[in-house]
Amino acid sequence: LACTCRKLAGCTLFITGASRGIGKAIALKAAKDGANVVIAAKTAEPHRTLQGTIYTAAKEIEEAGGKALPCIVNVREEDQIVNAVEKAVKTFGGIDILVNNASAISLSGTLETETKKANLMLDVNVRGTFLTSKICLPHLRKSRNAHILNLSPPLNMNPVWFKNHCAYTISKYGMSMCVLGMAEEFRGEVAVNALWPKTAIYTAAMDMLGGSGVEKQCRKTDILADAAYCILTKPKSFTGNFVIDEALLREEGIKDFDVYAVAPGASPVFKEEKKSSRPIHEGPGAKVNLESASAKPLGPVGETFKVIQGAITEEFVKAIQGVFMFELSGDDGGTWYIDLKNKGGSAGSGKPPVKADVVMSMSSADFVRMFTGKLKPTMAFMSGKLRISGNMALAMRLEKMLVQLNSKL
Repeated sequence: LACTCRKLAGCTLFITGASRGIGKAIALKAAKDGANVVIAAKTAEPHRTLQGTIYTAAKEIEEAGGKALPCIVNVREEDQIVNAVEKAVKTFGGIDILVNNASAISLSGTLETETKKANLMLDVNVRGTFLTSKICLPHLRKSRNAHILNLSPPLNMNPVWFKNHCAYTISKYGMSMCVLGMAEEFRGEVAVNALWPKTAIYTAAMDMLGGSGVEKQCRKTDILADAAYCILTKPKSFTGNFVIDEALLREEGIKDFDVYAVAPGASPVFKEEKKSSRPIHEGPGAKVNLESASAKPLGPVGETFKVIQGAITEEFVKAIQGVFMFELSGDDGGTWYIDLKNKGGSAGSGKPPVKADVVMSMSSADFVRMFTGKLKPTMAFMSGKLRISGNMALAMRLEKMLVQLNSKL
């Protein structure tokens, strides 16, 4: 992502686990703009197998054009976080961005996970993220464009993500729940988002987990650095999002993803199945016009809207008083609306006749499941299948209407 303006110039980033891997890649990307980077990581002495210390990372950051402050920080130790934050504020005058990147990983089943490993993952991933955020927040709130970015996955409650490594998934979802809670708690003051890769990323951890030859199926850390840069340069109104790197970069106009491959031409291993990742917005598909429905058979979404249109009553319109727009991805996708505010109410394809109070983004398949009672809206929202922007109270009212509609669908 070439950018002529240096958007992060003079900004101070506090990045945990920045001595190597993804954390360092994000640091170097910001350094090119002339940012200040606090390297909050554990490795002060060279490790026997892992490359890089906080001091070698600091040298690279300075060489890339940024200012670096290496701090010995184990996020399990509150006093070490407090000291590093105080040092950062003293050195650079404040903190604008926090990247919670430090993570412990053990992809082991419940019986194979030693207690100390479970403790480590919960301590570093959940408690460490929560504490670092809490300690940085008073300073972040003073920044003009404050951001917290957690390297954690969309909250997908499909058991497939839990069954093989329950403790690890719980710990990473704990980081994602920090996003869910803090984005709402500090809305308007600090943007809080999550970023997760669509494919395996080649880092030292991946080397240990995957064994030799694994890098051929991975992408470079650059893809996450570019996606993180995109998020961190957005206004703080961009908050509460669970971003998948590739989906965001496609939205920003990137088409060639081979540049990110460790072995160009090899096919990467996808961490998320298409349907379970949480793209920001997959773009509307073919629109179906209800009026010309007789010309061609309606898809499941069109059928659902036909039933909704027939089920709208004056009581519904009186009770709900809201206009809903649906951005649906996948087959039979596109933009659809339900107007439960004006005259007798209406529903159909395209944008609503007036500005929508609530915009819901999801896949067309999940939309049909939601309107036929097979997927509860609350569950869809919690698991990342449904994104809601706008008036949340109205979104809740729609859920009540669904219960009454389900008997007809």
